[in-house]
This record gives sequence, C-alpha cells and structure tokens, in this order.
Amino acid sequence: MTEAATVAIGARMAKIFVVSGPSGAGKTSLCKAVLKDLPGIKGSISHTTRPPREGEIDGDDYWFVAPGTFETMIEEGAFLEWAEVHGYRYGTSQRAVEQCQKDMDLLLEVDCKGAAHIKKKIPAAVLVFIMTPSVDDLLKRILRRGPISEEELIRRMDTARDEIQQLSYYDYLVVNGSFSEALQALRSIVLAERWKRGIWVDPWMQKWIGEISCLRNL
Repeated sequence: MTEAATVAIGARMAKIFVVSGPSGAGKTSLCKAVLKDLPGIKGSISHTTRPPREGEIDGDDYWFVAPGTFETMIEEGAFLEWAEVHGYRYGTSQRAVEQCQKDMDLLLEVDCKGAAHIKKKIPAAVLVFIMTPSVDDLLKRILRRGPISEEELIRRMDTARDEIQQLSYYDYLVVNGSFSEALQALRSIVLAERWKRGIWVDPWMQKWIGEISCLRNL
C-alpha cells in the first residue's frame, strides 16, 4: 500500500512496540536498524543516570541526566515507566507516548520491569524479547564491549536470568544469532501487527463497498 493510500484511509491507530532483553543481546542495534529501515515508526530516547559510553551522544543515544534531575522528573510524573538497572536509573518519557501521532508507531527499548509497567498502562502494547542463541554468545558480546569486573559480570548474568524468566509475558521472541535474520524477524513483527485484521478491516471494507456502489451507479 502506498503512503498516499495510507493517508487517504487514515483509520489506523498507532502501535507501541516494546523491546527488551538482557544486556548484550543486541536489542539497541536491532531497534536502530528497524527505525532506519521502516517508515512510519519512531523511537523514544530514554533518560538515564549512567555516564555515556565511548561514542554515545547526549540526545541521540540517551538523555544523560544527573541523579537529582532524574529524581525530580519522577516526582513530577514525567516518566511513563522507570527502573533501576545495574545501579543506574532509566526512564521512558510520558511525553513520547502522548506526542505519538495516529499514523506513527512508537518503538521503545526498555528493561523487563519497564515493559511490565507499560503493558499494565497500555494493554495493546506489543512486547518483543531479544536474546542470543546461548548464554555463551551473550557473555562473548558483553566482553567485546570492553573491560568488565568479575563482580559486574556476575551481576549482569543474574539480571539476565531474571529477565529470561519473564519471557512468557512477551508477545514475541527474536533469537539474535544472525543480525540480518533477527532484523528481518523484528521488522516482520512490526509489519504483521500493523496489518492485523482488527485494525484495518473497517476502513478497507468501507472503501471497497463504496467503490462497488459507485460502479453500480455508473
């Protein structure tokens, strides 16, 4: 369907996609690729109290804020959800959802606790879990990021175990062994959800019936 046809029918409500998974599973890279590859979907830049990693840009990768600023935002109700992960806080702006247009889907990358909060507030949200084929793959990806203490590595593995135990609450699972295949899977999930019968049946039905009625009147 062309973009013009979408605008003409214009009856599809925005979908909210929530992507989670253990640290090192590749969810950030997959989300960035989907946002670059698919039209009609935008991402939300989370706020965090952790310091930026090498190459990360404030306002592009995250909004990096001081702990005091983050606490003030919590008190002001600025977050749709927030959670503490590995000693740092992460939060999704309430405004990001409020500004989501009817013809623009929203892709959120949050931890499992945050995903649960969003699902409770927005039951129609689509939850996608990203994981590597094996824990050994996950360990290798984490270690490739740079030096990490044994204590921190153990903490991340404990968190990964807790997150994996939440998998049954998700709508989809994407196993990221091959990046291209995982990207295709995530892309297909977005497209399939957009074309669910319950979303499009009324506008298309009305369009086709109207066209047939016009033909009969010729």
